[in-house]
Amino acid sequence: MPIEKKRVLVVGSGGREHALCWKLAMSPRIEALYCAPGNAGIAQCAVCVPLKATDLNGILEFVRKEQIDITVIGPEAPLAEGLADLLEANGFRVFGPSKQAAQMEASKTFAKEIMAKAGVPTAAHRVFTEQGSAMEYIREVWAKGHASMRMVLKADGLAAGKGVIVAGTLAEAEEAVLNILERKVFGEAGNSLIVEEFLQGEEASFMAVTDGETVLPLATSQDHKAVFDGDQGPNTGGMGAYSPAPVVSDSLFNEVMETIMKPVVKTLAAKGILYKGVLYAGLMIQDGRPKVLEFNCRFGDPEAQPILMRLETDLMEIIEATLDGRLKELHLKWNSRAAVCVVMASEGYPGKYETGKKIKGLDKAAKMPDVQVFHAGTAMKDGKYVTAGGRVLGVTALGDTIPAAIETAYHACSKIHWDGVHYRKDIGQKALKHLNPAAMPTSVPLVGIVMGSKSDLEVMEEARNVLKEFGVSCEMRILSAHRTPELAMEYAKTACERGLKIIIAGAGMAAHLAGAMAAHTTLPIIGVPMANSSLGGLDALLSTVQMPPGVPVACMAIGKAGAKNAAMFAVQILAVSDPVLADRLQLYRKRQLEQVLKQNEAIEGN
Repeated sequence: MPIEKKRVLVVGSGGREHALCWKLAMSPRIEALYCAPGNAGIAQCAVCVPLKATDLNGILEFVRKEQIDITVIGPEAPLAEGLADLLEANGFRVFGPSKQAAQMEASKTFAKEIMAKAGVPTAAHRVFTEQGSAMEYIREVWAKGHASMRMVLKADGLAAGKGVIVAGTLAEAEEAVLNILERKVFGEAGNSLIVEEFLQGEEASFMAVTDGETVLPLATSQDHKAVFDGDQGPNTGGMGAYSPAPVVSDSLFNEVMETIMKPVVKTLAAKGILYKGVLYAGLMIQDGRPKVLEFNCRFGDPEAQPILMRLETDLMEIIEATLDGRLKELHLKWNSRAAVCVVMASEGYPGKYETGKKIKGLDKAAKMPDVQVFHAGTAMKDGKYVTAGGRVLGVTALGDTIPAAIETAYHACSKIHWDGVHYRKDIGQKALKHLNPAAMPTSVPLVGIVMGSKSDLEVMEEARNVLKEFGVSCEMRILSAHRTPELAMEYAKTACERGLKIIIAGAGMAAHLAGAMAAHTTLPIIGVPMANSSLGGLDALLSTVQMPPGVPVACMAIGKAGAKNAAMFAVQILAVSDPVLADRLQLYRKRQLEQVLKQNEAIEGN
């Protein structure tokens, strides 16, 4: 029997919606695909319609005019405003929960009430609408607490993923109360304030599709909310994600389904709320047990990108089964490989940022196998892609392992550039500690940094910092050509078989360390003279550079500048046979040029 093809509209304009359109465009069940409003990247796989996601009446009119069979609502705002209700009331089918069901995200107070009735584990909390009572409560809690305590304060409503503040001091908590309840930094979302205990552990994202009865889990994933590496800086809508999330073991997966996802859907149904669409639980995992941080009423962004990269089942088939109430008949198929998404953002995000920056290198990234660049905030200007948002791109890659996917994703990122681009360099790193060490590629140091004494450490750390910036693994040792000659000789002799490719040797005064290393290995040796004597390092410079023919040592400048250049030279040597490093070096040179141009502009402006 032939498949009846459908006309589909996706509502939204971000990376999640690009991933949805990209996946739906593959389906043989679709006749025509539209996106409102879409973006420059989405235009590659769907017809973009100039309607805001919250223009409910405009969308209804378009659906009616174009005879849209199914509307897929991506972001939370139109769901919370009742777009699904409006379309269904006019006889149109919608993938996405009703306004009442969307309160699971739109009202944290409502979600807490549902969790309490369903017996779902979550953080202890209090709800406030008055500034005075909130201040009194947090001061009382802090008086009873300990010096290292933290507190979580949340705006009740939708705040684009930014309405959560983790306070580490009473002053920070008081400021959060003022921002949310009095200054209305988050608008009407801050009409109510939730004060929660701070949960420690590791976060994970758990999403499922439900038709109101059957709950069908999707692949696990993990988001990265903070804007800077190491989870530092303010929260964002998400700076990257990966799937699967190894922190969610098989037993934990089953526990989440049985104690969180299914009970919530059942509790909603008991209240007369039939939840149809994607239900997302943000989890905190501590000692192998889950607690819910929050619920969302749609696909996560950027979690949708790696999840949809791995999904092999026709997404349109899942959507239709949800609307028909027959999800119990489906068994989802997944690519066994891992996927990693790195969000490339505008400088200044999640604060103020500039737009209209020309994006370069998209064509190069597009040619890479196992890579898909999802557009989040882009536009076309004079036939060129330019930035048009805070989160601009979601560079997503598949790999046989999470480390392999990480490497490919960052290789693709290195090919893309615009003025002020920012992205985290540690997406996916949390997963590595959960992986089987036997299955992990070993991180063998490629560069050995050796120094004559501990007093040289401050200088040689400059070399380590440069190598770290380029993602080059290294090791550091204190070895003296005079005080520990046997150890220095053994280090040099075994360096090659241990996987080292280059040795950087720093020493002062007689400075024989670099030469001693060169005498016992065929690896390249880079010398860094130290200013450890009254001669200011000139003695070490001459000792390092004056090597006999056939035993070369590359000699850098004296001190910290020399240490930095030694590391840069090591990176250049390694980049000859490493295309990823070569790309990073090119990007580094571009940034140097841009800095000089900016400095010249500043001089001319004065």
